[in-house]
Amino acid sequence: MSNPNMEAKVKELMELRRMKEELEAEITSMEDEIKQVMGEEETLLAGAYKVLWKAVTTSRFDSTKFKKDHAELAAAYTKTTTCRRFTIN
Repeated sequence: MSNPNMEAKVKELMELRRMKEELEAEITSMEDEIKQVMGEEETLLAGAYKVLWKAVTTSRFDSTKFKKDHAELAAAYTKTTTCRRFTIN
């Protein structure tokens, strides 16, 4: 399918994605600065804001190891799904 009328819309989308990446990089940089100031502290009071940076312990299922150790059982409980992937080149 070809639709030259959509070129402006796709161009705008690509520009928004670029801006999003720049904002995400700036956010990460600012977060890193705050973390550097905090060091090992878990709480920072900054005016009206309370910043928390705490260690969190989680338990996760190791599906790779399970598939390796119990391939047949993993296959019996594996469900295949189909979706449409949206990409722009």
